[in-house]
Amino acid sequence: MHFVKVEIVEGIASVVLSRGKVNAINQTVVDELGQCLETLAADRDLKAVVLTGRGKFFSFGFDVTEFLSYTQAEFAGYLTAFTDLYTYLFTYPKPVVAALNGHTIAGGCMLALACDYRLMAAGKARISLNEITFGASVFAGSTEMLRFLIGSAKATDVLYSGSMYSAEEALALGLVQSVSNADQLVDRARRIAADLAARPAPAFTSIKSLLRKPIAEAMVRREAASIGEFVDIWYTAETWAKIQKIKIY
Repeated sequence: MHFVKVEIVEGIASVVLSRGKVNAINQTVVDELGQCLETLAADRDLKAVVLTGRGKFFSFGFDVTEFLSYTQAEFAGYLTAFTDLYTYLFTYPKPVVAALNGHTIAGGCMLALACDYRLMAAGKARISLNEITFGASVFAGSTEMLRFLIGSAKATDVLYSGSMYSAEEALALGLVQSVSNADQLVDRARRIAADLAARPAPAFTSIKSLLRKPIAEAMVRREAASIGEFVDIWYTAETWAKIQKIKIY
């Protein structure tokens, strides 16, 4: 794999997003991460997953520059694959801990929301669903996951404002469950993953399904329509002009 790196130690897999300086998400990243997770899910000796990024970003989100060349149909196809990925991650049968090593923005934040536990590095890192600031919408699935985690009132504030939250602010909102020094982040995430994996696996998987499957079903029912609306808004003149000004490298 080019952009997703995996290391397994004592039954815990560290899955690292590693694409350029900001770990921007494109179709290849979606494909590789999906294939990686499927392989790990089938590994009976694999107990849990830690998902993190390389460098100063967990992920910037979508590789906007690459998508400028896409037709609307091509872009909609990518969005379907991306939302399928976070829905799969949201209902993943094994514990998944997100070690948010740096900025966790837009699509990167959506991947983090799908995990069982989010641990964020203190310091300059920010987490945000900032789509509204450049005139874009979000997806039914990302909205449902956000509401599931922090409630409707706080989700409304997060999405309407597009604010960038520090680790401490994200902790107060419930976007993350804990904050760590950057140099201890992955080790702490691995300990949290091991603790979740210490529960009897069938019971954990069953309880996770009971908690999350109804949410996932609601996500799936509304996702296609939300993707269509997202694409329509993305290609409006006003939003398109703002998107073209976004620089990620």
